[in-house]
Amino acid sequence: MKKLLLLFVCSFMLHATAQSTLTASQWQDDLKFLQETVHKDYPFLFKKTTTEEFDAAVAQLNKDIPNLQDHEIVVGLSKIIALFKYGHTDISFSHEPFAFRYLPFNLYQFNDGVYIQGTHKDHKEALGAKVIAVEGMPIDKALKTIYPVVNAENSQYFKAFGINYLKFPEVLHATGMTSELKETITLTLLKEGTTFTHQFTAMPKGERPPVSYSLMQTEGDWLEARDQSQTPHYLKHLDKRYYFEFLEDSKTVYVRQSSVFHDPSEDITSFYNRVFDFIDNNDVERLVIDVRLNGGGNNFNNKDVITGIIQSEKINQIGKFFVILGRRTFSACQNLVNEMDNYTNAIFIGEPTAENINFYGDNHTLALPNSGIPIYLSWAWWQDKPQWLDGPWLAPHVAVDMSYEDYSTNTDPVLKTALEFNADNFVVDPMQFMTELYQKGEAEKLMIETKRMVADPRYKFFDFETELNKTGYNILRRGNAKEAIAVFDFVTQIFPDSANAWDSLAEGYLKAGDKDKAKAYYSKALQMDPDGPTGRNATEMLRVIAEGH
Repeated sequence: MKKLLLLFVCSFMLHATAQSTLTASQWQDDLKFLQETVHKDYPFLFKKTTTEEFDAAVAQLNKDIPNLQDHEIVVGLSKIIALFKYGHTDISFSHEPFAFRYLPFNLYQFNDGVYIQGTHKDHKEALGAKVIAVEGMPIDKALKTIYPVVNAENSQYFKAFGINYLKFPEVLHATGMTSELKETITLTLLKEGTTFTHQFTAMPKGERPPVSYSLMQTEGDWLEARDQSQTPHYLKHLDKRYYFEFLEDSKTVYVRQSSVFHDPSEDITSFYNRVFDFIDNNDVERLVIDVRLNGGGNNFNNKDVITGIIQSEKINQIGKFFVILGRRTFSACQNLVNEMDNYTNAIFIGEPTAENINFYGDNHTLALPNSGIPIYLSWAWWQDKPQWLDGPWLAPHVAVDMSYEDYSTNTDPVLKTALEFNADNFVVDPMQFMTELYQKGEAEKLMIETKRMVADPRYKFFDFETELNKTGYNILRRGNAKEAIAVFDFVTQIFPDSANAWDSLAEGYLKAGDKDKAKAYYSKALQMDPDGPTGRNATEMLRVIAEGH
């Protein structure tokens, strides 16, 4: 009996040690160290969050720590780091003894849902299934639940890197998706018309699925959903950082560049010298550079790519040079595509990039003194474009994405769009095009063409309403209320269901001194958005008008 009691006590002590390797005070000291370091050495990171929001989050975690398990504290730290919303500013989930375990699957979000893109052979029946729910929580809600944990620079970054935080049982528990830390997680799946549940058990610590370029690779006992009988161009030769081939039918040189680091077999300069030499000496009509998998590298390796394109008069023309972007286009590759946008006649096709146009990168490692957990804090500001041309991402001129069926059957609608592109009736710069029509006084054509472009899914990442509205406000700030009203009125005709459009038109009339029309349009905006920010602004402006200010 004494031996059994001793064994129980030892077992309990080992369990307690595994559950909490640091005291609450030690964790709180780590948190304070992080807070003080950020304020002292990284105050420039407060661009998308404020010091007040940061300090409030720190205070809340500090208060909660005594009641949290280690993994919950790590997730709490991740939420604080994620406030900065820079992809290079991150926290490690792999540091022992606090390393998180992986569930044996890889998720990918296609345009028709989230799918099990890869998994272990023991879960073959789940391969290629659409994810309906995680632990009973609908997948859309599950993604929203984990979003605050991810250092997501934008929604594309989350699609590429954040979605698979659902693979960590520790994250699922810390965000309330499970009531306790569980090693077996149940997904609700849909496959071939049948809905079913499937359980995945976390892998041993230190093991992880063989994922590369956000895709599970077929290694050993690991399976992926794509038909392996052929390989699309963008997934060929993944053992190399870049390669090219001539697509004779379309007279196209196709380049897949998946890194801005040199390949051990050939440096980037030599590689692109070969590419442009081939273009110069063969019957080539277009060049496609595919960087949808490119997560970055060394910015200083971009120069020879850009100069080579600029010098190639044969290729550097509208309709002859295409760049494929994607959710993994990030870091030094963001700089590469920024420079292509600045200095070449590239037409961008695909999805937006995972990085802001101007961003903080190149992180330093900060090891927390007690836990030793590495925190990666960005310090280098990269600005390829002026601040007024900044944005959450570089958007494609032509929006194209992929369905699960496209992926699984090796169909590439993005490359297909580039190869079949016809410059006729396509507007590379919608804002410049609309401005020119306006300046020419071609009002009817302006209306027709704008409505056509707004309805065309190829332009879905061009925010017509915002860009037109900005133009109106720029004119208003120059003191030309009459012309600004004309622009705002045009916006209401294109977007009649937008409360913000009517609110802007009201402001234009208020600046012009026409309080009656201002009241009418503020009232309309309020009616359309009674509880939202536009409605609140309209309420305030109606009060100001009523008081005669």
